[in-house]
Amino acid sequence: MSDGGPGAALRALVAAAVGDDRADPANAVTVVERGDDPGPAARIAGFLGRDGEADAGEAVVGVVPRVDPSLARRLARDPDAETRLVFTGSAGERLDGPAAPAIRSALAAHGVEPYRHSGDSPVAVLLVGDRAVVGLFDGRGLAAAGWSDAAPVREWVAETCRRFLADAEPA
Repeated sequence: MSDGGPGAALRALVAAAVGDDRADPANAVTVVERGDDPGPAARIAGFLGRDGEADAGEAVVGVVPRVDPSLARRLARDPDAETRLVFTGSAGERLDGPAAPAIRSALAAHGVEPYRHSGDSPVAVLLVGDRAVVGLFDGRGLAAAGWSDAAPVREWVAETCRRFLADAEPA
């Protein structure tokens, strides 16, 4: 884990969102960056996948502004688990483009209920059971991912998801 670069930017963004001093250990966010082993896509996939850290039956709700191919290839959700994702920005545009039928089919195969939001989000946020997960993107894809079980972080992620879902339409 790095103390600079996208990891530091992600920590600062989460701290600002929850109105918290980053030094407060009760609201700690664990962060990995591209280049770490395992990297951000592998860590997020572990939270979502059948063979990962998460219970495959845990509900997932999230807001996704970009599609990271390395993460999409690792997605192995249980089709019976409740998974609702709001696609914004360039991810939302892909749901309306020429590849939309194939994308929707792949999402359905993984048990994902997709929504389309016309706005954008600076980060991806996921609520996986009781864990909050945040992803920061750059021009090359998923640059950093952070996760926390801290109540303020979970509440911020849950509120962000609720806000986007309220303004989204089923894709």
